[in-house]
Amino acid sequence: MAYGKVYLVGAGPGDPKLLTVKAVEVIKQADVLIYDRLGVSDEILNMAPAKAERIFVGKRTGLHEVPQDQITNIIIEKAKEGGKVVRLKGGDPFIFGRGGEEAEALVAEGIEFEIVPGVSSSVAAPMYAGIPLTHRDYAASMAIITGHRAGDAEKSIDWVKIANAVDTMVILMGVESLEGIVGKLLAGGITPQKPVAMIESGTLPQQRTLIATLGTIIKEAEKQQIKPPSVILIGEVATLGRKLAWFKQPL
Repeated sequence: MAYGKVYLVGAGPGDPKLLTVKAVEVIKQADVLIYDRLGVSDEILNMAPAKAERIFVGKRTGLHEVPQDQITNIIIEKAKEGGKVVRLKGGDPFIFGRGGEEAEALVAEGIEFEIVPGVSSSVAAPMYAGIPLTHRDYAASMAIITGHRAGDAEKSIDWVKIANAVDTMVILMGVESLEGIVGKLLAGGITPQKPVAMIESGTLPQQRTLIATLGTIIKEAEKQQIKPPSVILIGEVATLGRKLAWFKQPL
């Protein structure tokens, strides 16, 4: 029996209206939907046919996340059963979405696949907060960094080197590592006056934006109880969030 085809699909930053047309088309044709929690709402899931098998592989409060190896095995097993398998994940599958790892595994198994890009929260959340990632007066370069590795000594990130190399730093999954990231930047000589923004639940109705400085962000984030999922942005462009806010006024 011929194998099915796998679609690695980006679900975007949260607002279902930010799904691409291609993503909607693929979801509507899915035989199997393998999805995460983050960025994948019930409205998006309901786009799939009622008969489609739905497999949740994300993380809920009180429940452990399904290991990546297990997720990859599920994708492969379902593809070998035939049909269209949609691996749906928040944001873009190739921006800290482990889509590259899943694609490599599919190649090794001889399974056909297709990548459907998604709108990453690294771009969408700042936009919804009125913060441009680049600006002729403030920023000509940017870096997207995962904050998830901040405490991993084996995969350490040179935060100071990055801060000195680019104008805008966009950090995903960094709320829990905020104190460590800020500490390393300050210890490395980055000015405490450097503007910082945190956008919680970007593109969703409950979106909140906090604008502070490197020296005050930890205290302010704690005071405002900023929680994941949040995008952290460090750079001069962060101050434009006060001027250009269109979705919701910053705290």
